[in-house]
Amino acid sequence: MKKQKKQQSGGTPAVVALERAGVPFTVHAYAHDPAVASYGEEAAEALGVDPGQVFKTLVAEVDGALTVAVVPVSGSLDLKALATAAGGKRAAMADPAAAERATGYVRGGISPLGQRRKLPTVLDASAGAYATICVSAGRRGLEAELSPADLAALTDAVLAPVARGR
Repeated sequence: MKKQKKQQSGGTPAVVALERAGVPFTVHAYAHDPAVASYGEEAAEALGVDPGQVFKTLVAEVDGALTVAVVPVSGSLDLKALATAAGGKRAAMADPAAAERATGYVRGGISPLGQRRKLPTVLDASAGAYATICVSAGRRGLEAELSPADLAALTDAVLAPVARGR
């Protein structure tokens, strides 16, 4: 992945959380096309990286509690695996409006970092295959690149195989 200097981001809550944590990260901005079908694949293409290295943030309900799943954009979320990883029995995708209210972000820009209300988080185990991964930095067209270990530490994430397909 091309290294860039940290750019001014407009101070999204995700970027502010990264700055406060003092972990190494890089912010990548790109022109977002509102007509695009997949925000994550758009990010991977814009950054010129393997879609397995760009992770999307999804909000699901596990036994009625909102839970964040961070999975590669090249795959999909395995809800059964998420329920197991989160210590629950059943999982379903959360209502988008509930996800936006809980995280403080809009769909397509939900970040696992700097959420309005810190939610339990599960990071797909495939993240460990990369030195750095990209996640939303809090708005469409803005990605934060950081180590999977730092992301897991900052979100108190459980690492588990919760993605399927590639």
